[in-house]
Amino acid sequence: MTGLECVCLSHTGTDEDQILVTVSNLSNEQRQEVATAFKQAYGKDLIDNLKSELGGDFEEVVVAAMTHPRVYDAREIHNAIAGAGTDETAIVEIMCTRDNDEINEIKEIYKKEFGNDLESDLSGDTSGYFQRMFVSLCAGGREEDDDVDEDKAEEDAQKLHNAGEGCWGTEEAEFNAVLCLRSPAQIRATIEKYEDLHGSSMEDAIRSECGGDLQNGFLSIVEAAKNTPAYFARRAHDAMSGLGTSDTDLIRVIVSRSEVDLEEVKEAYQDMYETSLSEAVASECGGDYKKMLVNLIDPQY
Repeated sequence: MTGLECVCLSHTGTDEDQILVTVSNLSNEQRQEVATAFKQAYGKDLIDNLKSELGGDFEEVVVAAMTHPRVYDAREIHNAIAGAGTDETAIVEIMCTRDNDEINEIKEIYKKEFGNDLESDLSGDTSGYFQRMFVSLCAGGREEDDDVDEDKAEEDAQKLHNAGEGCWGTEEAEFNAVLCLRSPAQIRATIEKYEDLHGSSMEDAIRSECGGDLQNGFLSIVEAAKNTPAYFARRAHDAMSGLGTSDTDLIRVIVSRSEVDLEEVKEAYQDMYETSLSEAVASECGGDYKKMLVNLIDPQY
């Protein structure tokens, strides 16, 4: 019997320390195996049991860690759409950093859990070129070859300049076609070509030619393509900046990257903000919630 099973079947109160140690020291695959075994053995849903025992931010991070990554993505997108106002930044974060197979899995889970097509829900909640950006990302058709075509990069760089800084008005469709279809490696090459050819950054071009949510979406795609760990380091920092902490964003960054590139995210955070991610979290959060996040970042048991 695992520590989680002992806690969930105990009648002597909740041992939060046992929960955080057990959950943070298992891989997500192992957590799914424990949840399946628990349901088979006791006829109960382990996550439902944990929810009944826990509360607040600690409950949110434990449930996030216990959830299959793509199920978690689908639910986070649904929450971002269904909440009071659309959280476009959270949707962009997920959609522009998952590969095609992951996007397709998210769409299947979203349909199964919420009864709607993800593309339809995204389209119904957005408009204009921002809507087109989401439809393109949702198609799961991004190139995934790590090889770079230098000629195509130069051609794309010129197309983007002609569609933006080099013309009267902006052809947002050209930006969409490049940023939503090219591989991260190809986008990086295009960024370099753009700067070589025109002496300005693609980010500056996007800022001058696009506005609002579309600008933020395109900038996020460029930022993630250039350096994905740095992008998530910045997202974690933003979640802890300003008045209060955006706990849902912070939890999503740490949990979603914990078995992907969290070591690189930590290195980027240290370089960018001259403090460690775990120290920043420890100073911003409290209680068992803090312990759980810190233990996911730097396992201590």
